[in-house]
Amino acid sequence: MITQPNHVPERLGLLPASAVDPFLTEDLLKGEQVHGGIDLAKVVEPLPEDDARWSVEPIRSLVEDAMFEFGDDRTRADGWLAPRLHATLRLTRREAADKRLWNHLALAVAPDYVAWRHLSEPTAKKPERRIAAERFRGPADRQCFSRLWWAAELFRNGPDYEPVELACGNQDLIHTVLRLELIDHRPTAQALVRLLERGQVTTGREVNGLSTAINAAGATLVYDVLAPDEPRDPTRLRDWIAEAGSALPVGRHELPTGPDEEPAPERSIDALTNYFAELFETAPVRDRKSAD
Repeated sequence: MITQPNHVPERLGLLPASAVDPFLTEDLLKGEQVHGGIDLAKVVEPLPEDDARWSVEPIRSLVEDAMFEFGDDRTRADGWLAPRLHATLRLTRREAADKRLWNHLALAVAPDYVAWRHLSEPTAKKPERRIAAERFRGPADRQCFSRLWWAAELFRNGPDYEPVELACGNQDLIHTVLRLELIDHRPTAQALVRLLERGQVTTGREVNGLSTAINAAGATLVYDVLAPDEPRDPTRLRDWIAEAGSALPVGRHELPTGPDEEPAPERSIDALTNYFAELFETAPVRDRKSAD
């Protein structure tokens, strides 16, 4: 397995997509050898020096701890790392939408983590182990680090990251649901987690079937009417971001605390949880009859 580059930057930067491909070598995508880091640093756009958020050390520390702790079960690292990455790298959504930041994090700061987490296991049809290039510079729901940050942003319930742990425990939920615009409606996100928590939806096929049904129903039913959310106070998030420089490192054994925002209304979460449970009864889940 590859190790971190010889040259790891001290601060995060912006790596344009046009500059990424020369560093996505066959040796890297096979998980055999990483670039040195010096040449990559020459094409990175720096971020403001006076912003403590761009320090690399806290992120390097997190990924190293994740690799140590979850060596026997790499997928479990997602639920542990997502809330801690979000609470460490305190971003606005506009900042998080900039793929250049995630390109830099994956290629310059922690390519060893990307390889550790996403190097495929050999199979009869594909005996060669390989990392998909999109894990380094792909869309938000596939790129190694952006998928975790956005999962934490969309599934946290105000300052509470516990729903994020539950959501990230189901890979299909992350891969499928993060693509749905409806997931930005907080009661919708929390209702999905409730169904997971209750064991009403468990397998990948069930998650995919329910997601299809929810998306289809959302075309004719406005969930904001059925389950209204409270307006969010943007100053709470700005204050939380401003505190990044003085915040203590996130705990390894207890969940961090997110922005001091009001959680989604419990009445709305309950209404959608019950509605989605009814939808699931007729959702298109492959092999449901034979499984029963």
